[in-house]
Amino acid sequence: MRISHITPDGNEAYVHEVPQFGLGVFLMSDDGECKDSILKALEAGYTHIDTARAYNNEHEVGKAVRESNVARESLFITTKLRRGHATGYQDTIEHCQKSLELLNMDYIDLYLVHAPPENPDHRAPVWQAMEYCLEQGWVKAIGVSNYGPSHLSAMKGYAKYMPSVNQVEFNPWLQRPHLKQATEDAGAKVMAYSPLARGHKVDDPQLGMIAEKLGCTPAQVAIKFCYDEGCITIPKSSNPARIVENIQSLEVDISSQYEAIKSLECNYVSGWDPTTEP
Repeated sequence: MRISHITPDGNEAYVHEVPQFGLGVFLMSDDGECKDSILKALEAGYTHIDTARAYNNEHEVGKAVRESNVARESLFITTKLRRGHATGYQDTIEHCQKSLELLNMDYIDLYLVHAPPENPDHRAPVWQAMEYCLEQGWVKAIGVSNYGPSHLSAMKGYAKYMPSVNQVEFNPWLQRPHLKQATEDAGAKVMAYSPLARGHKVDDPQLGMIAEKLGCTPAQVAIKFCYDEGCITIPKSSNPARIVENIQSLEVDISSQYEAIKSLECNYVSGWDPTTEP
């Protein structure tokens, strides 16, 4: 999938290709858990890994990549600036360099602001530092996470390059049409985390009925829905069988049940949601 950054004159800058499907490694903090999951995922055909400073496992991502003997340039690594670190221009630059050091990599493919900085006065300088990291080649693309329509709109007043991605919770129960539209209007792609609403909805009886009709698992229905909606989709799992099952979602054709899946929408937010903050 192609991502880029829209400039104030309407042109595109820093075009980059991102694998639309990847492995999320949120909450993988047990020693070796993240590394083992990534090695399994790379073996299963994944090429995109999504981590964050807040997950405390960037060092294991780097170890897994080195142990895998997969060429770095054939992989796509996403990481994020921790919200508590998003406090100013210089801090942002230092934390980007720290992530590079922890990953032990020469560059990051996609670097995201994990959530809108809590102090609105910090938002412009933090983003301007992200732009500096992009211009230095330390990162190939920059974006945001958990930004709502008002945050994206405000960026138009201070951004030299609009974000290429907005990573938010998105799934059949939380389809966010207004946020999706605002993201696309900013020239960014939606990146969907928690495609199974943090597992809260995996036993949804309606989802189960749809899966039965399609001959796949309920999880595969939810994951493929996010993917077919055009989202970069990053289900998290450290279970080896689930890692394989998740990537096999891409082979499932959900078109005959598309309307039934759409009707699962109930604005169900399973976790953290800074998108509505001022």
